[in-house]
Amino acid sequence: MPNLRDIRRRIKSVKNTRQITRAMQLVSSSKMKRAQDAAIAGRPYALLLADLLDTVGEKLNLSGAIVEHQFFEKREVKTRGILILSTDKGLCGPLNTNLFRKVVEEVKCDAKFITVGRKATQFISRSQRDLIADFTISDKASFSEIRPMLKLIIDAYISGDIDTIEVAYPSFVNVLVQVPVIQSLLPIVDLREVLDELKKRVKGGDNVLKARSDKREMTFEPTPEELLAQLPDLYVKIIVYQLLLETRAAEYSARMVAMKAATDNASTLVDDLTLDYNKARQAAITQEILEIAASAAA
Repeated sequence: MPNLRDIRRRIKSVKNTRQITRAMQLVSSSKMKRAQDAAIAGRPYALLLADLLDTVGEKLNLSGAIVEHQFFEKREVKTRGILILSTDKGLCGPLNTNLFRKVVEEVKCDAKFITVGRKATQFISRSQRDLIADFTISDKASFSEIRPMLKLIIDAYISGDIDTIEVAYPSFVNVLVQVPVIQSLLPIVDLREVLDELKKRVKGGDNVLKARSDKREMTFEPTPEELLAQLPDLYVKIIVYQLLLETRAAEYSARMVAMKAATDNASTLVDDLTLDYNKARQAAITQEILEIAASAAA
């Protein structure tokens, strides 16, 4: 049985660890609320933009106008472009592990990667995959921070270095559930799937999609050519930004849950060590009494 000094030392160490995990839990809880609010607030805008792009394309087809855009052109997929959104820090449970496992399982062909977050950069480097660039985004995750990354990945698609733009990210479902997803952005083949996925996440999503049900004739200002020259590009940027907000919400939710579990485990361990300490102390006292009694009898 360990001596009393070792048990006291372990109890003190576990209590110190519990204080740290408890503080991290509270910090993550505070950041989680802000990240969740930002992610939820951005969903209706992303849904409305996707619906607008889909509706404009349909109206143009009905009117007989022919407007071409390279984002809508199907091409032979030789090299996939994968944008991985991960975290900079660990201690968030299996969030990153599940995301990287998803990438390994579904990306078998040639691919080039752009990473956001140190964990994704480390994963791509360890697995010796083709890394184009890596970026670090602050906790605020402002749109201005991702402009260089967006320009790089869109230019790579336009130049033909990559034939798709896909985003791998942990989708925020609720505080306890974060699901790894690989979402295809370019080429824009079927916006209905994107609309259906966004509609599930927006409260009253059917009420947001009003453009499609409007049967009136649509007048374009500026011209359809000018509109479609900018709208698809804006759509890609906004969707990527929305997925980054979803990643931040998933990160802080996972970290809060992980730190709460660590705090609870530390409390359980302190209770067990305290019980062992009391047993050892009682055994020591009993042994001393027996030794005194034996000495007196002798």
